[in-house]
Amino acid sequence: MNVDRTEDALVLQARDLHASYGRTVALRGASLSVSAGEVVAVTGPSGSGKSTLLLCAAGVLRPESGRVTYAGRDLGDLDEADRSLLRRRDFGLVLQFGQLVPELSAVQNVALPLLLERHDKAASVTTARDWLERLDAADLADARPGEMSGGEAQRVAIARALVTGPRIVFADEPTGALDTVNGERVLRMLLEVCRQTAAGLVLVTHDNRVAAVADREVALRDGRDEQRVGA
Repeated sequence: MNVDRTEDALVLQARDLHASYGRTVALRGASLSVSAGEVVAVTGPSGSGKSTLLLCAAGVLRPESGRVTYAGRDLGDLDEADRSLLRRRDFGLVLQFGQLVPELSAVQNVALPLLLERHDKAASVTTARDWLERLDAADLADARPGEMSGGEAQRVAIARALVTGPRIVFADEPTGALDTVNGERVLRMLLEVCRQTAAGLVLVTHDNRVAAVADREVALRDGRDEQRVGA
């Protein structure tokens, strides 16, 4: 995929991020940038800071130092309510184990971001069903997370992440809990939708096959990064 990496196409930039959990240092100056329609893989061994970098870039965690800007806005200047609003409207999050609301059905989980934005309930449910169908998960509409396999739950989580039409999708090990067949299927669906909507996609992964689909790779080691352009 050809991606315009000019400054005008840049959507998000995280620079020189430092973050710790107590006495454990997770990031030591890591950086990440995402352009419109670009697929970026964040790779590295366990404990290298991959998930922390993703969560900081998505505005879930506040880094101790460094700066994250999105569409010209400094996330550090936003309060938690504004950051939450930004995540609901502009960012899509796919975490490793889905993290669906267990009490809600699949269609209710997918419609939730729209309902939180006070969209019409009937229209939100219709849109949610359309996304489930698009991800070959229409038959799961009335199922609750406890009734789904790992691959099914991940497809529902992807539908929920995409339902608002985000400009950037952050996916943390989206195939990590899946077998090879389901993992390839989920990845293919995620890439297809992001390419069709021109959304940026950040993939955290330890799988070389997943990293190979990216336009660019950010390799982390001990909380520091090095950039690699994909083939």
